[in-house]
Amino acid sequence: MAYTLGEAEKVTGKSKATLSAAIKSGRIPARRDDSGTFHIDPAELHRIYPRTVYSDHRQAAAPLPDKTPEPPPEKGGLEAAISALQARLDATQDRLSDKETALADLREDRDRWRQQATALLAGHQPPKGLIARLFGR
Repeated sequence: MAYTLGEAEKVTGKSKATLSAAIKSGRIPARRDDSGTFHIDPAELHRIYPRTVYSDHRQAAAPLPDKTPEPPPEKGGLEAAISALQARLDATQDRLSDKETALADLREDRDRWRQQATALLAGHQPPKGLIARLFGR
């Protein structure tokens, strides 16, 4: 099931303009139907822009609730809290690993484009003018 541009905006917290620019630059593959609506594969979208916690990006600007310290959990609750924190840590490490992989891919693409541009510029000779062609210069 593909996202429309509006749905992608809601799940990532990015503006439609940002998402549209990413589509036009080729960072996010998308197909356009006959009515002009973009259809974006969720896996490709979240490869570049992870899903936000908020269902709507406007809620992200809302102030966070006051965090008051919780009383220490009971002995059984402490183990549950540790396992919950471990799960959050594992998820965070997975996200970091995904971002590092994406960054490595982008660097590799950049290097390939740089090599190609350098090769094209090295083989490029400016066209000779009429005088230079006539007199062999």
